[in-house]
Amino acid sequence: MASPIFQCRCSFTAGPSSSLQTYALTSSLRGVYPNLLFNRQQPRQRRQHLVSAVAAPPRPSPAPPVEENDDNRHEILSEEKSARGFSAADPPPFTLADIRAAIPKHCWVKDPWKSFSYVVRDVAIVLGLAAGAAYLNNWVVWPLYWFAQGTMFWALFVLGHDCGHGSFSNNKKLNDVVGHLTHSSILVPYHGWRISHRTHHQNHGHVENDESWHPLCEKLYRSLDTLTRMARFSPLSMLAYPLYLWGRSPGKTGSHYHPSSPLFMPNEKNEVLTSTICWFSMVTLLVGLAFALGPILMLKLYVVPYWFGWIW
Repeated sequence: MASPIFQCRCSFTAGPSSSLQTYALTSSLRGVYPNLLFNRQQPRQRRQHLVSAVAAPPRPSPAPPVEENDDNRHEILSEEKSARGFSAADPPPFTLADIRAAIPKHCWVKDPWKSFSYVVRDVAIVLGLAAGAAYLNNWVVWPLYWFAQGTMFWALFVLGHDCGHGSFSNNKKLNDVVGHLTHSSILVPYHGWRISHRTHHQNHGHVENDESWHPLCEKLYRSLDTLTRMARFSPLSMLAYPLYLWGRSPGKTGSHYHPSSPLFMPNEKNEVLTSTICWFSMVTLLVGLAFALGPILMLKLYVVPYWFGWIW
């Protein structure tokens, strides 16, 4: 089938009847292209206009822009990421506000009575397990007790952890009292831990400034003796938390017990000192119980589950 241009040229080279054909074609095109000028006195120009109109119709108007909202923005970003592949440098497809909005409102309410119910429940379980194991006192029960009591020691740590974050209640003094009771019972200096844990969250994932996660650079790793290297990359490292409280991570100085440690600001010294005194008070109580109950029984009741707790 001939192109539109070829058809138009044929209609203007047909001899005497070309005027009638031109008139018929212009009449049919006048409704479609009203802006074209059809002049009887200029047949050559008229032919050129007709050929251009048929061969190159007017450009259609552009489509209206799509309004961008949160839904199609996420969809567009997802399509772009899928097209170019995953990149760890890409920001997440959600914001902190999105996460907060997804959490039910009742989860933000701090209920001290409910928080206290967890404390009473966990302390009752700890005392019940210890009493039951001491009463039965056989080697079938002890391994089960160590695992269960170690888990409950970790539960006590979590309660103090929530006090340190201020999620236990809206009362800071109440949080500090409960935090000292729960953390001191498992030999953790509450304020010393709380402050270093705050530093951890402020520098989360930072290679140099993170407090809890501190990877070794190659130079420091090569400076370690063989025994330290083996201990760091062995399962025994799961039991190293008490050592971390005393001396922090390799390459860092200070202690969670010392008020003048680089971990703390000058105005935090009294809080750290208070927690250290509570820690020594708990140690004194444990020594007294060891004299009263016997060191072997205290070893089985407290020391072994204490180490099990830090595996968590």
